[in-house]
Amino acid sequence: MAKSKSKAKRSPFTIKGVDIVPGTTATIDLPIADLYTHTTLTMPMRIIHGKRDGPVMFVNAALHGDEINGVEIIRRLCQAPALKNLRGTLLIIPVVNVFGFTDHDRYLPDRRDLNRSFPGSEKGSLASRLAYIFMEEVVKRSDVGIDLHTGSNYRANLPQIRACLDDAEVARLSDIFGAPVILDAPLREGSLREAAGNCQTRVLVYETGEPLSFNELGIRMGVKGIQSVMRAIGMLPARRPGKRKVTRHIAGSSVWVRAPQSGILNARAGLGDQVQAGDKLGDVSDTFGDHGIDVVSTVSGIVIGCVTMPLVNEGAALFHIARFENPDDVSASVDAFREEMLDPNEIEEAQISM
Repeated sequence: MAKSKSKAKRSPFTIKGVDIVPGTTATIDLPIADLYTHTTLTMPMRIIHGKRDGPVMFVNAALHGDEINGVEIIRRLCQAPALKNLRGTLLIIPVVNVFGFTDHDRYLPDRRDLNRSFPGSEKGSLASRLAYIFMEEVVKRSDVGIDLHTGSNYRANLPQIRACLDDAEVARLSDIFGAPVILDAPLREGSLREAAGNCQTRVLVYETGEPLSFNELGIRMGVKGIQSVMRAIGMLPARRPGKRKVTRHIAGSSVWVRAPQSGILNARAGLGDQVQAGDKLGDVSDTFGDHGIDVVSTVSGIVIGCVTMPLVNEGAALFHIARFENPDDVSASVDAFREEMLDPNEIEEAQISM
């Protein structure tokens, strides 16, 4: 009589003494420093542990507490029907900097930037301790991560991926994500991306929108892009490849055009606009409209970031311009991206539970 073949069962995912068995979902609270009011504070985390083996991937938002666009991306991702077919394990952390999120503030109470505090220390500052917890409980358990951000300090970003493209797999996943622009960005000391790389965890940074605001097209791109990456690494069933509507373009460098004087900015250029060196991007004048000085582009390229607050100080960063070999093609791709994100099928997929 032939012996029946038994399939090895997948092990539970264990975190903070909680076992999440295969095929189940659990939401746990990672303990972090309490408030001085004696109030307990935790970092909420959802673990979706698939029935079948596969990679471990994390998705996080709000490393900076006022960058809430990624929180909405994660909220919609959690409701996506595709996750019912998950292979591997998905770790979802919608709010990392809980302190800043509740205060609508970029920073932590100690005024430190959490994304310059990695890998952190168990005995260090508040920012360092929070970074340490995130590294130990999330990053070191993962193969891939997607870190969601927006522009900072009254600035908005065109949907873009920032990654170190020297790693061939990072470059592949950056392209698959589907944002119209990829910025080949060096690793910054103290950043999550740098610390994760030192642990052999590949991380993409997705930037879109501005602080304390939702950007609908950027949110739709984020929901779609995360699922595209999950399919590429075998966490979700592959889809039949269709015709690529949006071509991705890699920017080798970028520059900020700064305010020539303090005053009120009258901007002419906006996100996604193609500009040439010498083009007028706007002007800065006083409150009477006198003594105006033109803001002139120093390079040719595409505007991928811009200030949203018209009250500016001399030297303030106003327009972030990425340089490409073929700016005309990039401009066309940005237009195609906007059309694609307005497609009814894309809207239906990205607006789950709205």
